Amino acid sequence: MLNIQVDNQGAAYLAPPGGGAAAGGCGSVGNSGGCSSGTCGSSEGHAFNTRANEPAYSALPKSNGAQINQWGKAIDLSGENPDLLGKSLRINGTDAISTNPERYKQHGFHFTADNCIGCHACEAACSEKNDLPAHISFRSVGYVEGGTYPDFRRVNISMACNHCDDPVCLKGCPTRAYTKFAEYGAVLQDPDICFGCGYCTWVCPYNAPQLDPIKGQVSKCNMCVDRLEVGLKPACVSACLGGALDFGVIETPPENRVQTKLAIPGFPTPEITHPNIRFQQTKELPREMRRTDSMPLVYVKKNEDDGAAYKPQVADKPLKREWNLSKLRSREDPLVLFTLITQAVIGAFLLLFLAPLAGIEVLSYPAHPVTHAALLFGLLAVETFALALSTSHLGKPHRFYRAFNNLRYSPVSREVAGVAVFFNAMGAYTLLTVFPQLFTWVLPASWVAGLQSLAGWVAVVAGPIALYAMNRIYRIKARPFWNHWQVAASFYGSMLTLGALVVGVVYAAVLTAQGTSFAGLTTVLAGLMAAGLVLEGVGLMAHVRDLGNAGGEGAASHLVQRTTFGNTYRLRNGGIALGLVLLAALGMSQLDGVAGLSMWAFTAAVILGTAAIGRALFYVLVIPTTMPGAFFWRNKGFEEHARETGLAHMPQVGVLPNAH
Repeated sequence: MLNIQVDNQGAAYLAPPGGGAAAGGCGSVGNSGGCSSGTCGSSEGHAFNTRANEPAYSALPKSNGAQINQWGKAIDLSGENPDLLGKSLRINGTDAISTNPERYKQHGFHFTADNCIGCHACEAACSEKNDLPAHISFRSVGYVEGGTYPDFRRVNISMACNHCDDPVCLKGCPTRAYTKFAEYGAVLQDPDICFGCGYCTWVCPYNAPQLDPIKGQVSKCNMCVDRLEVGLKPACVSACLGGALDFGVIETPPENRVQTKLAIPGFPTPEITHPNIRFQQTKELPREMRRTDSMPLVYVKKNEDDGAAYKPQVADKPLKREWNLSKLRSREDPLVLFTLITQAVIGAFLLLFLAPLAGIEVLSYPAHPVTHAALLFGLLAVETFALALSTSHLGKPHRFYRAFNNLRYSPVSREVAGVAVFFNAMGAYTLLTVFPQLFTWVLPASWVAGLQSLAGWVAVVAGPIALYAMNRIYRIKARPFWNHWQVAASFYGSMLTLGALVVGVVYAAVLTAQGTSFAGLTTVLAGLMAAGLVLEGVGLMAHVRDLGNAGGEGAASHLVQRTTFGNTYRLRNGGIALGLVLLAALGMSQLDGVAGLSMWAFTAAVILGTAAIGRALFYVLVIPTTMPGAFFWRNKGFEEHARETGLAHMPQVGVLPNAH
């Protein structure tokens, strides 16, 4: 059985089997010892030290007997893995086992929006119990506003992990740091397994997983399973002053509550993960509710008969078109280079391997052995650099090998595996091609030739498959700006364009130095590059059209693209158009020599600059389906202000000085 330990503040987390108790023992709030009556079945320790005078409102309520939740899933989880039932969670290294008869039922939060006064007591209780720094918060309170004076309304929203029926964080995590337990249906995450890629923070619509750039790992709400084991509600619920936040077996409304809605204004669509949270909101609200953070979104009631049917749409904000080149920098800068380099390397290798088979002898190894060999080794060196960049993007780079742990579900694991197969196959092909004598003293020459061909074909197949897996990483429902086939068009377009560009520049320089014509090769390569740019351009046009039709966060991202980065966006689009013009001129002019090489160099500069700007925009523009922030908290605008003014150097502000 997995071992759940708590730190000296009582924060539960997942630990490997056999681990001992964390220093500091059980939770800090307890001073009396002893479990609540009838909840622990062991005398060898307690999951959580309770107080002698625990108030009645802190006790877990009984369920109403519901068997199926609103998504059609069984609430009783005991049948999913019966071999794990009746065992200790090993909280704090103890053998305590709760005798709660509802231990194996899906539990969840209930939030009565009408009662929330925005006091943030739930946030404070959670942060204190889990000993969190100011820049991390497992639970946060945001709000949306609507109406005009004097009829002005606000809806506060308190949100943490919803321990979903379909936890996308669990499926997306490449290290398998997440586990959904039969006990209470809790989705727990082990920071010690996590290597800090942050992919779970991309796929979760509720800001639940928190990436700490200082520790280089993710952590999140653990449902206070240590408290649940002794019959107590989570700390955040017990601290709620207005009776807005409650907890129990899912589909069991708290006392004096009549609604178990699946959504309220500002809550992302529950269709993505089937979250285990229910809402009550009975007060009439205006048709339009606005966010107070910097995201250009409003929530509009589409169906007057359903108060919860608020849909996100673009806010009508007066934004002017700007450059903001400095804001193109982000934490994902290593991924900008990694994706572009990998796509270029795959495209260049495919060309070097397949072109001679198609009759383009000038690119074959026998025609130019030194150039061919140097280019192959150059591709290996550049891809090694790209892989090092992608590893440096991790919070804990030394744990990179854990990326292979979830090949069954995680697109990150599949991308890493695909790139690894391509890279190793390309390396084997390079050695077998350039240094066959290293192998012929052991194997017959015919075997070496066969292995060379096999390695080449494996790389040819693995490269495009790796790019498909790379594309799937970004097909995230919680990030509508990315969730479009334009991602695949961009990645494969870059493969064609950048791969042919690398080969073209190298061979144009070599053939010019040799005094040999390269006009015929230019025509072929320019055609491939133009095809890649056209593919990317068509994808971008369809992307803009579909974002406008869909509305919501995707359309808001495009609004930022047209305004905050409007001039940069136009520069990227102009670069694609100029690149096509230059390629047409290259292909038709049949330029050779220094003039042709100069034309290649200028075209390369335009295309590379355009690709870098476009990929940087890809990362900085995305607006996730997040929960609303507040004027200060979880507000990207305030975070930028804090860094610009120096407020971020005050730890209590909760903003790290370095955004990257």
